[in-house]
Amino acid sequence: MASVATFLRATTAKHERRETIRAEADPFRLRALPNDDIYFYSKRIDNSRVVRQADPAARGECWSAVGAVGVLLMLGASVIAPHVTSILAGYKLESLKTERQTLVDQSRALDVKEAGLLSPARLNNLARARSLATPATDQVIHLETATSSNASFARVQPPAAPDLSAR
Repeated sequence: MASVATFLRATTAKHERRETIRAEADPFRLRALPNDDIYFYSKRIDNSRVVRQADPAARGECWSAVGAVGVLLMLGASVIAPHVTSILAGYKLESLKTERQTLVDQSRALDVKEAGLLSPARLNNLARARSLATPATDQVIHLETATSSNASFARVQPPAAPDLSAR
């Protein structure tokens, strides 16, 4: 066993040897990297003849782990599924609201167009442009309403025979 004095003498001697080596070394040489004096040797090991033995307990542990993960996934999916469906229903509701609004806008535009096409002033202008006249009273045929249940509302009348004696 070494005493403190022996230890101090040994470290002092090592320190003095380093000083002399450093003084003789080339001043432009780079210093050594840390742990540069350590060499590792790797021995090639051939495991080709080693046969792995099956562990019967490992197979059961593996299947129980797979089952546990499956149960956790099902639990997570059952927790997340209602939230996802409500979000998807919200998207569908918004798309249906926008579709309804576009249909309402189209209906309003068509109502305005229909009102413009059926306006009495426009119809009078079209009649004048095509040289149409108001019908005479003898040209108007009033349809009679049927009182019996088997009769139709309007009777089909054959066209009147032309009066050839007036020619």
